[in-house]
Amino acid sequence: MVEEDLPDTYYDAFGLEEEMFHTESRTVRSGQTLSTILSEYGVGAGSIDRIAGLLQEVYNPRRIRGGQTYHCYLSTDSLPELKHFVFETSMLQYFIVHFQDSISVSQGQREVHTHSRTASGVIHASLWNTLSDQNLPQELAIRLSEVLAWEVDFYRIQAGDSFKVIYQENYVDDTYVGMEKIDAVFFSHRGRDIYGFHFVQDSIDGFFHPNGDNLRKVFLKAPLEFGRISSRFSHSRVHPIHRDRRPHYGTDYAAPHGTPILAVGDGVVTEARYTSGNGNYVRLRHNSVYDTQYLHMSRFASGIRPGTQVKQGEVIGYVGSTGLATGPHVCFRFWKNGQQVDHLREDFPSADPLPEAYLPLFEPLRDRYLQQLDSIPLPGMSAV
Repeated sequence: MVEEDLPDTYYDAFGLEEEMFHTESRTVRSGQTLSTILSEYGVGAGSIDRIAGLLQEVYNPRRIRGGQTYHCYLSTDSLPELKHFVFETSMLQYFIVHFQDSISVSQGQREVHTHSRTASGVIHASLWNTLSDQNLPQELAIRLSEVLAWEVDFYRIQAGDSFKVIYQENYVDDTYVGMEKIDAVFFSHRGRDIYGFHFVQDSIDGFFHPNGDNLRKVFLKAPLEFGRISSRFSHSRVHPIHRDRRPHYGTDYAAPHGTPILAVGDGVVTEARYTSGNGNYVRLRHNSVYDTQYLHMSRFASGIRPGTQVKQGEVIGYVGSTGLATGPHVCFRFWKNGQQVDHLREDFPSADPLPEAYLPLFEPLRDRYLQQLDSIPLPGMSAV
């Protein structure tokens, strides 16, 4: 007896048998709620209350906003009934309400495809502008600033600095949904060539120089991700308000009001208060040698008070112009053995290098990425 070939079953992006239903895809209109959407498809008030209760475990239905997408799967008979309701809470996440013998709710995630990409550029104004000119994702600038925060002074980037990067992007179907990670980077900054390679093994997860030294330093180069230096450390500067000449033992970083201010290193908050000159400020003790201070904040970050432990890169406050300030900025002050010093002239040690036991795993990875980086041409130049 010969068995008949059964027709193939096709499942759509949400795991539903698309040929079994008539599907309608719509976007939420302004003012619509889950209740009004479902009631349009004949779902009664009791069932809607049941659905709202089940959804509390996966999604707050009050967060539904205009412009979000939903899909209704209707039976194909003469009196169509709603069988499945899919709501996309983001490009990646969704939930499904199943109308079967009993109502149930499930949660899912769209399939993400990761693609390796390369990019390069020669900087003429800023890293941000260079990426924009090449239609590269702005998220790449943020990721590069995070990876290179201890090696590159992004407030002193000059024309002619250049970069090459190998990174991974995530896609749902053909739609870009964000960066996955940076694998390797080259950055030429003020005549210095910097290479960094991402290495993950056991408890180690970081970027390392070709020789295994850590790209991460004890301190960040600056307390802001982006901005500009508006006034430098000086033993004699004309005060912008008092108009007399006096020392300025700090570095001013101008940035828009509300810009997050970051702790440049691990430490404990010793002061978080207001004075008429400093405005709202935070002081951190990093160890027996180093302290840092951040002045003129608009406000402190949540939980920042004396005794609070903070991590490097943690937001401790927001740019403002409280105290004696002519505009929004943070005055960053740095103490070494009780004396205020110009942090831009300090050469800080790196964090722990890669343990020797991991070098046999790291070196082949480094060599592969190094070869790939060197083969990426800079705009207007041939590949190395």
